[in-house]
Amino acid sequence: MAATDRLALIDLIHDAPLVIVMAVTGGGVGSISDLLSVPGASRTILEATVPYAASALSDLLGYSPEQAVAGDTANAMAEACFERAKRLAEEGTPVAGVACTAALVTDRQRRGDNRAHIAVATLEGVTSSNVALDKGLHDRATEDRIVSDAVLQIIATASKVA
Repeated sequence: MAATDRLALIDLIHDAPLVIVMAVTGGGVGSISDLLSVPGASRTILEATVPYAASALSDLLGYSPEQAVAGDTANAMAEACFERAKRLAEEGTPVAGVACTAALVTDRQRRGDNRAHIAVATLEGVTSSNVALDKGLHDRATEDRIVSDAVLQIIATASKVA
């Protein structure tokens, strides 16, 4: 997504009534920076965390997931964030929990594909998406940008602005 399109999308997100708690691990962290860099972020973000260590992810979920980078884990993260958003938001405010768990370019040998699992939990349920990345095609910053844009898209959809 072009930078101007990203900024316009974030403006729309900030103008929507939805407030979020979000957690990203392994990748997609650019989405937090993107949201916070555009005026109006305090109307959207209640809390944003990066539970990078396995123990931090377990603390968020209340258990140790079988696999950190999996659709089920992203869904559980989104549900945990949704519950937190309900506690933090003013009564009557629409809330969502947003989560991303990703395996991106690394400096060590890792089995499996480069990928991301993204989920959003609202009163209507959990919606999720996946991003597949070809190993060796991009550097880490580019992969994080791709995943971060996908996170912004799922927030926009939940905000009903996309």
